[in-house]
Amino acid sequence: MPKIIFEIVETVLFRRKSEPEFLVLQRSDKETIYPGLWQIVSGGIEPGEKAYEAALREVREETGLKPIGLYNTPLTNTFYFFTNDSVNLSPVFAAEVDPNEDVRLSDEHKDFRWLVKDEAISLLVWPGQKSAVGIVDEYIVRRNPSEESMKIPFDHL
Repeated sequence: MPKIIFEIVETVLFRRKSEPEFLVLQRSDKETIYPGLWQIVSGGIEPGEKAYEAALREVREETGLKPIGLYNTPLTNTFYFFTNDSVNLSPVFAAEVDPNEDVRLSDEHKDFRWLVKDEAISLLVWPGQKSAVGIVDEYIVRRNPSEESMKIPFDHL
């Protein structure tokens, strides 16, 4: 029987320029799982770590960027992983970064692109990640009234 696992987080990175842009990453060809795939920041939750702490750490590890804002989103992605017969629940976060900061990729990725919403969505593969970019754009980037209630205060981190 499949098990339910909660050990992965996903984070949509964005920066506010004249037109908001979203960061998409291309996995390295050396990765054993999904080499070459375009994705948002994603990674594992370490023992004793809270999900939002993992999101912040993964952003720093995979991109070298330090978020200026971290947000909860109204989305949890669900997917099946055949290698360990598990259904995975993955909370989705959003992180705003300084538009002047440079990306420094980890070895896990080989390329990145800052793209406007529709271009980012078209490059991503997984439906949940495509939806995540749209939801972050609507609820946070466009300064929806819900933006402030979704913000995770840095003094809480």
